Amino acid sequence: MNILYNIAVYIAGFLLKIIALFNEKIALFLDGRKETFHLINAKIAKDDEVIWMHCASLGEFEQGRPLIEEIKNSYPEIKIVLTFFSPSGYEVRKNYAFADVITYLPLDTKRNARKFLEMVHPKMAIFIKYEFWPNILQALKKKNIDTILVSGIFRENQTFFKFYGGWMRKSLKAFSHFFLQNESSKKLLQKIGFDNVTVSGDTRFDRVFEITKQDNHLQFVEDFVQHKYTLVAGSTWPKDEELLVSYINNLASSEEKFILAPHLITQKTIQDLQQSITKKSILFTDKKKDNSAQVIIINTIGILTKIYSYANVAYVGGGFGVGLHNILEPASFGIPLIIGPNHKKFQEAVELVDLKACKVVENKEDLKTELTHLFQDKNYRLQQGKITKNYIEKNVGATKIIMSYISKK
Repeated sequence: MNILYNIAVYIAGFLLKIIALFNEKIALFLDGRKETFHLINAKIAKDDEVIWMHCASLGEFEQGRPLIEEIKNSYPEIKIVLTFFSPSGYEVRKNYAFADVITYLPLDTKRNARKFLEMVHPKMAIFIKYEFWPNILQALKKKNIDTILVSGIFRENQTFFKFYGGWMRKSLKAFSHFFLQNESSKKLLQKIGFDNVTVSGDTRFDRVFEITKQDNHLQFVEDFVQHKYTLVAGSTWPKDEELLVSYINNLASSEEKFILAPHLITQKTIQDLQQSITKKSILFTDKKKDNSAQVIIINTIGILTKIYSYANVAYVGGGFGVGLHNILEPASFGIPLIIGPNHKKFQEAVELVDLKACKVVENKEDLKTELTHLFQDKNYRLQQGKITKNYIEKNVGATKIIMSYISKK
């Protein structure tokens, strides 16, 4: 299987070069990797003490971020090399101040793995959640580099737990320790012979808890909201927007305000969304802010977290197909949540739904019922918000557990 995997990696590399001619995201994926070894060579000296962290994309970065910042605060002399697999992570966080080198992970060939580790020479490698690259893991094990998995989560349908998954199970032997999100992941690993496991929880809870302590003031939002009941819809997709716009156009009271932050912010998608709304709406980038508008559309990135701090209720998009976006950020502000049906792979969503602080809607009628209830019943709204806040606070602490391990190395 290893041979087949290596052949597949080389074939994928070749095919990606062709696809990149027609796909901007793949072009970024390949062009960024051309700079990886140059960046490392320019910024990492042979005598530097280095910790390397790898994240697949932006969501995993948010899980790794509390750990990076704690390492830097505790050990400022250590250099941090941060790698991404996806352009959507790298492009947003390529100027992140707490990492000394931010770059793409090279394609997982044996040659790239050896060269990367020789140049980075990390004293520790940290993988976030579920990134498993066989050649890199094998090279880490050969070099006896302390390697940990953070906020890991395993499911029974993964290759590791199949009869044919021996070659991938072998890759897991590279990990010195697994820091996992839940007990079910621990039991799965123990079934295949791994006991170097700690259920520490999800470091994202630490991250979102800290967000509530920062300055989240946004004057334009404050002026727009004017102390009125406000729904913030974050990372929405067309199906989410179809339901929301139907409510806004046909059922919303004049006392309700709406802030829509679509996931896709191309000129056309924003224009189509605004044209579908019959109530008075403005864009974030409009030079003149009209606070008499009932809807504002956020056509930029990087401010959604702060916007959630002004919400009475949050609708989080992605639950109608692509997969649910981050619900922990709005939950940290102690507000009720609404999501679509595709959420079962997200532990925090399942738990908040079970706690009845997060409501699942499947159609316009469901959304109408829930939003009407939330708008009209303040006590109901506050009760749900209290549950979400308590849920966040109860799950804080994973970073501290992992830092206790790192500090001993």
